[in-house]
Amino acid sequence: EKKQLGGMCDFIHSSEYIFGILYIFTSKNNIFVHVTDISGKETIGRVSSGVVAKSKKEKKTNYSTMVASHIIASKCKSIGINALHVKIRARGGNHSRVISPIGHIVLRTFLRLGFKIGRIEDTTPSPTDGTRKKGGRRGRRV
Repeated sequence: EKKQLGGMCDFIHSSEYIFGILYIFTSKNNIFVHVTDISGKETIGRVSSGVVAKSKKEKKTNYSTMVASHIIASKCKSIGINALHVKIRARGGNHSRVISPIGHIVLRTFLRLGFKIGRIEDTTPSPTDGTRKKGGRRGRRV
């Protein structure tokens, strides 16, 4: 059974890939993993590494991030999603716009579990004209 899609794709088999959207939000101390269907309206699963961690200091570890990714991946597999478009985001604004290395661990975990990755997009908000940064005129004095 073949399905016709508009745009650049001519025909694809309907049984090949079922896509979802993987949202990764990385802050300094935590990471949030959220998967929706392709429309973005229906949430399939949402978990943070802070929920999985046993103590506060474990929130930012690689292990708790991998466990959170495994939880979401098992929910996706049970529904039948086998491919993901990724939207990765840092805190942004007048805070850090750098994606922490833990965000890449989520991607690596999904790849190892057999998911196909479609598009990877950085959705970090960047201000056109931001508010004043925290720290005062002379900066943070240690």
